[in-house]
Amino acid sequence: MSELLKNQFLKIVELSEEELDYISGHFIYKKFKKHQFIVQEGQAVVYDYFVISGCAKSYYTDENGKMHIILFGIQDWWITDYEAYYYQKAAQVNIDCIEDTEVLCLSNENREKLCREFHKIEHFFRKKTNRRNVALQQRILTLLSSSAKERYEKFLAEYPSLVQKLPKQLLAAYLGVSRETLSRLYSN
Repeated sequence: MSELLKNQFLKIVELSEEELDYISGHFIYKKFKKHQFIVQEGQAVVYDYFVISGCAKSYYTDENGKMHIILFGIQDWWITDYEAYYYQKAAQVNIDCIEDTEVLCLSNENREKLCREFHKIEHFFRKKTNRRNVALQQRILTLLSSSAKERYEKFLAEYPSLVQKLPKQLLAAYLGVSRETLSRLYSN
């Protein structure tokens, strides 16, 4: 198990080395190249991905071909199409790599198995899901109620290292603004 994932578990629950070793046996390591898809719209989603290194984006493309970035997956974060993952549906979003990315993959079947066997793991995933729900609610509220400048400043404050990694068109798509608007914000 990567130290990152081990530390993420241990921040929330107490686990012995033996338990950690057992849990780690339920993950699969994968490496993706820059621009490679992790999840593609219309396909089955087998895994939730824990990012060890790199950066990926989850996005939806509307009927006009406009990309709407839902979230980024960076080191120490989880990313997948959760509706497709939990309900065995076809993916509605794409997830592809902004840079070479290494992940640990956990199937829904293995997650459920671990949750049945360890109350502590069920607690861990409940806490992670709660945090994700709150973050997504905050993102939606920010999109609905904040100006482009406020959204940009909030992103800069929360993810300063991520701003350096992202091409401007991806940051614009995440913030829900045009590239031109983003350029004006950069220059202010």
